[in-house]
Amino acid sequence: MLTLYGIANCDAIRKTRQWLEAHGVAYHFHDYRKDGIDAALCATLLQALPLTTVINTRGTTWRGLPQQTRLTLSMATAPALMQTAPALIRRPLLQTSEGWLSSADPSVLATLLEHS
Repeated sequence: MLTLYGIANCDAIRKTRQWLEAHGVAYHFHDYRKDGIDAALCATLLQALPLTTVINTRGTTWRGLPQQTRLTLSMATAPALMQTAPALIRRPLLQTSEGWLSSADPSVLATLLEHS
């Protein structure tokens, strides 16, 4: 089954959930704020996707970090940041049986229908 990772009040997550439901795609929603993000999930995300894909550097959470933290972001420092500030994780992230997607774009999401 598909797992959608994100934060419930995120616009991209709402749009993705609406698209999935409108197209009859079964999924489990993992809300970082309610369900948490542990070290194992951080490691899985960082092994599966590039750091630049996992960390959202366009959001207010990123801009609110100290400059030194932003400059020294690495695979080693990212897990702790992800756990303390889950809003830093790009949304949506979708785990499928074939891998990971990081897009709310309907044309990208349509690939889910092709492979199901």
